[in-house]
Amino acid sequence: MATREHTTSRTLFGHPIGLTNLFGVELWERFSFYGMLTILGYYLYYSVTNGGLALPQSTATGIVGAYGGLVYLSTVLGGWIADRLLGMERTVFYGGVVVMVGHIALAVLPGLAGVGVGLVFVALGSGALKANASSLLGTLYAKGDARADGGFTLFYLGINLGAFIGPLITGLLQTRIGFHYGFGAAAIGMALGLIQYVAFRRNLEGHGREVPNPLPRSAIGKAVAVFVAVLVVIAAAAALKLVTLANLSQVTTGVIVVASIAYFAIMLRSPHVEAPERVRVRAFVPLFIANAVFWSLFQQIFTVLAVYSDERMNWSIFGWVAPSSWIGSIEPIWIIALSPLFAILWTRLGNRAPTTPRKFSYGVIGMGLAFLCFVPLAGVSAVPALVVLVILGVFAVSELLLSPIGLSVTTKLAPEAFRAQMMALYFFSVGLGTSMSGVLAGYYDTAREAAYFGILGAVAVAAGVVVFVIAPWISRQMEGVH
Repeated sequence: MATREHTTSRTLFGHPIGLTNLFGVELWERFSFYGMLTILGYYLYYSVTNGGLALPQSTATGIVGAYGGLVYLSTVLGGWIADRLLGMERTVFYGGVVVMVGHIALAVLPGLAGVGVGLVFVALGSGALKANASSLLGTLYAKGDARADGGFTLFYLGINLGAFIGPLITGLLQTRIGFHYGFGAAAIGMALGLIQYVAFRRNLEGHGREVPNPLPRSAIGKAVAVFVAVLVVIAAAAALKLVTLANLSQVTTGVIVVASIAYFAIMLRSPHVEAPERVRVRAFVPLFIANAVFWSLFQQIFTVLAVYSDERMNWSIFGWVAPSSWIGSIEPIWIIALSPLFAILWTRLGNRAPTTPRKFSYGVIGMGLAFLCFVPLAGVSAVPALVVLVILGVFAVSELLLSPIGLSVTTKLAPEAFRAQMMALYFFSVGLGTSMSGVLAGYYDTAREAAYFGILGAVAVAAGVVVFVIAPWISRQMEGVH
């Protein structure tokens, strides 16, 4: 107990010292993840002579969206491992190791075999790390601690530093040397994150080592049987051509919808969840839906906007043409610039800040307005990168209103027996939006740009308005969580 009190009392800029460790490991994990993701679509649809695999463009963007959805879907496995087997802190470390193995596979294995093996490992590892790094951060703050939103916003700064640097480096390597060197850089980035995590692991002493709901020996056989059954179903679906590269994003979206409904049902019916906790889980449902709407637009940075960057944008900078994949680094620039301001804002406002449902509504409305900004550009032959940079600033403000706040409120609304798995459920909503970004990308056509961006933008604004209207009801259901 003394150890926990000691580590809790140590602070950096007013926040628990453990924030620095989680900030670092998440930075490098996101460096590797986004560095790989921003060149993945090009690798899939570029011609063989340009180093790609020559898949149809719609199939490539669908795979990118589906892969992103599968990353977040796998957070349920990472949450389960933390809650039942290893605890959050150890799951973060082992998840990072699996991520690194996946990037190495992408770097050294050729063709679709390398893509398949690499993406499976990266998805599983990222799922384990993402669900638990955020939950572990939540344990550093007591419930009701006004510093929590500010701490999660700073944590989000680490995510976006990695998201900014990763595409810059992998994009240059891809255009100058080749795709596999870009994937190799992602592997090195994750290795640096693991080294940092181990070196400063002592900062997390007393946090996340306990296993909140240990799996009894009698249940091990059942758990293994379920895992094997899932693998058999996946193998059978692939063998029977029920799941193909072309329909992967649609299938992934359907799986996440079903899994999300099942997860809500399990939590609401579990005997380990108290009555007040059950009310808070119900309050999470509309936030879950709003989050999915937001990410279905935002994650098109890596599907539709990746194609837009490659075919519609003018990347000439003083006579030098930047890589198209740098589209992935623009929005994080804004996040890096604005995160400290939002952290100060939420900390100073404290309980006077807008409620969490209101922040969510502003974020979804802002995302819709950002998409509407693309409508007047439909007739422009070569859209200047500077114009898109400004629009992605609206993406960033919307993201800061919603995403770090979503991470924070999930830890506050989580039932004690499902802390890590509740974070996995939050990432299900992100995964649902991400896989939907792949589905929606199939409808994108330069000839129908105005309609595409206009309809999606209007739908998002309408969804945000609905959340704004029902925000007081959601707040009452949150049982004292601001």
